[in-house]
Amino acid sequence: MILLPVKNLSAAKQRLAAVLDQPSRTKLAQAMLHDVLTALHEWKNRPQVALVTSDAYAVTLATEYGFDIIADPDNPGETGAIEMATRICVERGVDSTLIIPADIPLIQVSELEEIMENAPVTGSVLVPAADGRGTNAAFRRPADLFPLRFGNDSFKPHHAAAQATGKPCVVLNLPGIAVDVDNPEDLEQMISLPGDTRAQKLARGFAS
Repeated sequence: MILLPVKNLSAAKQRLAAVLDQPSRTKLAQAMLHDVLTALHEWKNRPQVALVTSDAYAVTLATEYGFDIIADPDNPGETGAIEMATRICVERGVDSTLIIPADIPLIQVSELEEIMENAPVTGSVLVPAADGRGTNAAFRRPADLFPLRFGNDSFKPHHAAAQATGKPCVVLNLPGIAVDVDNPEDLEQMISLPGDTRAQKLARGFAS
């Protein structure tokens, strides 16, 4: 199952406060989520998708795309949401989990397919953020092979945890998935890169 944690978008992207007011940050977060869900929707033969959220906009968008919702009323953050959703997946007998963040608007279907093509029968696939510090996609089979702890410097701990299982861990550098937007420098990078996603068009409008 593909799990996509979505926090409360009305308070999203605080680290962009120096360059965008909260209404603009919320619109940007919504646009990035829309871009990610569009890519997932266009991916043929994909696993089932579930948004882990209680955000009203995210729930409405997921419903439009026909994706599942795993309610996240406590909104404990990305790590807590994925812990809870992983437990639900295990209880349901789900074979594997692929965690995708909601702020990687340049994600490509071909990259998602590459993750699955490289996925070990038992093991994991990790995709680092462009700076090598964060984790922008994590595949695990079985679904709870090792716990995930998200944050600014999650990649090295995730890689160590994956290797500690004794199962294969494949690291893929995928340029679209690698681009997340957390700070003003990330925003400038997204604006400058080729593409015409909802988030890029919105951000270019902010910058003009």
